[in-house]
Amino acid sequence: MQLYRLTAHELHGLLTKKEISAEELCETVFERIEAADDKICAYITRTKELALERARHVDGLIRNGEGVSPLSGIPVAVKDNICTDGVRTTAASKILANFVPPYSATVVKRLDAAGAVMTGKTNMDEFAMGSSTENSAFFTTRNPWDTGRVPGGSSGGSAAAVAAGEAVCALGSDTGGSIRQPASFCGVVGIKPTYGAVSRFGLIAFASSLDQIGAFSRDVTDCAQMLNVICGHDPLDSTSARFDVPDYTGFLINDVRGIKIGVPEEYMAEGTDPGVRGAIEKAMALFESLGAVVEYTTLPHSEYALPTYYLIAPAEASSNLARYDGVRYGFRAEDAGDVIDMFVKTRSRGFGAEVKRRIMLGTYALAAGYYDAYYLKALKVRTLIKEDFDRALEKYDVLISPVSPTTAFRIGEKTGDPLQMYLSDICTISVNLAGIPGISIPCGFAEGMPVGLQIMGRHFDEGMLLRVAYTFEQNTGYHKMFPSDTGLGGF
Repeated sequence: MQLYRLTAHELHGLLTKKEISAEELCETVFERIEAADDKICAYITRTKELALERARHVDGLIRNGEGVSPLSGIPVAVKDNICTDGVRTTAASKILANFVPPYSATVVKRLDAAGAVMTGKTNMDEFAMGSSTENSAFFTTRNPWDTGRVPGGSSGGSAAAVAAGEAVCALGSDTGGSIRQPASFCGVVGIKPTYGAVSRFGLIAFASSLDQIGAFSRDVTDCAQMLNVICGHDPLDSTSARFDVPDYTGFLINDVRGIKIGVPEEYMAEGTDPGVRGAIEKAMALFESLGAVVEYTTLPHSEYALPTYYLIAPAEASSNLARYDGVRYGFRAEDAGDVIDMFVKTRSRGFGAEVKRRIMLGTYALAAGYYDAYYLKALKVRTLIKEDFDRALEKYDVLISPVSPTTAFRIGEKTGDPLQMYLSDICTISVNLAGIPGISIPCGFAEGMPVGLQIMGRHFDEGMLLRVAYTFEQNTGYHKMFPSDTGLGGF
């Protein structure tokens, strides 16, 4: 039995029945990492000794007959922009290459309290700025389904780790699609919860009004179990919402009869690959056959989402990244003549090209004389986009669309054209601008590569997303497929 291919809930059953030990599971996953990661490059930092120590602790609890949570002993990877006490956290940037936080993010503490076993810190686009994980300062992560292709970004390392069996679940962050797009490209489940549902304390900030921590998993059940642990109010995060956190596994119901599903025409427009469109249309037909009402609808301001996002996100990044000046922590240029020269050389050498591009875009948008014309106008259009979703979700229980207009593209294919790279997120960024939840689930293949179905819902209605996603999953088999099963270019 290949333990690394099982879901968290399957492994939980084996652990509690004492058919396997948490230490054995941990060893198996690290054997998988050692066998596969030279090809996949999912991890920046591995934490094997810490993981084994944690696993032995879980085994002790089970031996003593103490109750353990569904995530106890489960190997979970953490994106490298989420702080971990005593474990290097780089945000895949030279400027933080040797940064070791003195504290852990709230989500990490909650996973620790649930008994999860952290396997390490995963690769990403530098400061979460990118759609392919090619912007990492260290190396490019590869897609387990075809190592000549990208895993998506910015949480590409987390998605690839789960897809390749190098972790059972993983944490990521999503500012404009950075969980959902790599989940789609790698054929796994990825959820971006409602803004404020999960604490951002300890997340290295990119764009504070858009960033949201979420989860990757093999199936929807594991996704619900991850939400049970990471969701909830946190007084350490001023944007954290106060709400009653339900048991999300209670929404795992195989039934969509009478549920109204809207399909925004704008997300099925020209430019969507025929194979992707075909997979989404098959999903629409399946939902109809299961008793759902499926109709086309419209989100009229969608065409403005991309320029709106690329004004707001870089503007917030420009502010957030001002702290990396070589004075307080992180990389510092040592050959500077004076303090101004030190600032310039530190930031020029410490940041990569895409980060510098976005800082410059954001600084320009916030500059005196341009603020009203660009940033303020973008905020007003953001409100119009949110109102589009509010109106649509008054009529429909959920909206569905492709996650991306294409499947995973080839490494190097879009690095020379930033605009083409930005267009990879055209179906996902509106969800962040509106602050609503979105999930990507595997829904088929196009030319041998996974296609993701995006399900979007009302604020704090993750339960409905999970119900619709679970029903689709239970009536298909895409979530059970593994890269090596296809023989179509995987590792």
